[in-house]
Amino acid sequence: MLVLGIESTAHTFSCAILEKSGKKGKILSDVRKIYRPPEGEGIHPREASRHHAENSPDVLSECLKKAAIKVTDLDIISYAAGPGLGPCLRIGAVVARSLGSYYKIPIYPVNHAIGHIEIGRMLTRAKDPLVLLVSGGHTMILAFLFGKWRVFGETLDITLGQLLDQFGRCAGFASPCGGKIEDLASRSNNYITLPYVVKGNDVSFSGLLSAAKNIMSKNLEDVCFSLQETGFAMIGEATERALSFTRKKELLLVGGVAANKRLSEILESVCKRQNCKFFVCPKEYAGDCGSQISWVGLLESAHISPTPLGNTFVRQSWRLDSVEIPYISS
Repeated sequence: MLVLGIESTAHTFSCAILEKSGKKGKILSDVRKIYRPPEGEGIHPREASRHHAENSPDVLSECLKKAAIKVTDLDIISYAAGPGLGPCLRIGAVVARSLGSYYKIPIYPVNHAIGHIEIGRMLTRAKDPLVLLVSGGHTMILAFLFGKWRVFGETLDITLGQLLDQFGRCAGFASPCGGKIEDLASRSNNYITLPYVVKGNDVSFSGLLSAAKNIMSKNLEDVCFSLQETGFAMIGEATERALSFTRKKELLLVGGVAANKRLSEILESVCKRQNCKFFVCPKEYAGDCGSQISWVGLLESAHISPTPLGNTFVRQSWRLDSVEIPYISS
């Protein structure tokens, strides 16, 4: 069974083709074009959507070519219906509707955040993990229970990805800024005290961001090091508390910030104390990509009917804990 997945929630437009055989999935191709804003600026939804519209034909064509198939070989099409930036989401939905209606291929709208979780589960073979989802749009600690992913902790304001990106933009970097901050942080070992806010299993990063901006005139490497250490320690504390409470024996790290090596080091130490296995989504698929959308579409297609063409809308706000999951046994 072959599926085309289309991702367009923010800065990335991606098409990927997966093949499902039994319960396993194989990525045949995953092609991406990323919108790069000017240095010091964030993603402008209108400009990003224009980028997606201009690049979508080439991305789709290259995706099919790499997979060595034709559009008519596809069994289903899935697209990221949300959450995300409205103008960007609509580009992916239009591409999916155009192909689906012309070639009579069933369509499945997919929750982008669940895509992050499921591609991580597929690639790491984690069975029943506590999931830490950290990206530009999400900071959540999750466990599966009674047909849904349940939230055991989350950010109270901005996400971990937004913390890094907003600080990076103030420093003059172009989004996404996580890689640049990680590189600068690796050159320092001098910690500057910054606000540390954990409330139960929830975290708050806005005070940390403001304080880090206020000392930006100091050694930037020291500030990046301190920002990372504080933010990651907060996440580590909340995650360890959730592991202890849920008694899960696996921890799965997914989302764009999962590419950060220092965050993995902190979580590995947490897992050692809690005697559980640590899994992290491979860096190549940790960020936004069509593969995560393809895989969820394949999983859903075995349990639910495709969405009628007239109902293939997008939802800028779509919490993952509101989505019924038919393909995982509680």
